[in-house]
Amino acid sequence: RSRVEVEFRALAHGVCEGIWLRRILEELKMPFQEPMKMFFDNLAAISIAKNPVHHDQTKHVEIDRHFIMEKIEKGAIQLVYVFTSQQPADILTKALTRKSFEEMNSKLGMTNIYSPA
Repeated sequence: RSRVEVEFRALAHGVCEGIWLRRILEELKMPFQEPMKMFFDNLAAISIAKNPVHHDQTKHVEIDRHFIMEKIEKGAIQLVYVFTSQQPADILTKALTRKSFEEMNSKLGMTNIYSPA
């Protein structure tokens, strides 16, 4: 599998999770902002999602692409490019320097429960 395919499938999975979370918020009568913004750091995967042209190189991710395009067209999601260095999700998947870790940690709204008050 190519890196783009893996990233694209992760994007499709993230969209499914986001839709599931939105349904929970609806049931709880909690407000949410539409469209749901999906921050992604892979331009190639975003291009595949937005490109209506079918290519032989992308036929194995065609179902995911149609699913994502449908959600974009309906206004349910919006794909937003973010630089890798500013991707908060990296705190969960990559080894970061202390400074980067603390920056990402604050973006996620997390606090150290062990630090003195």
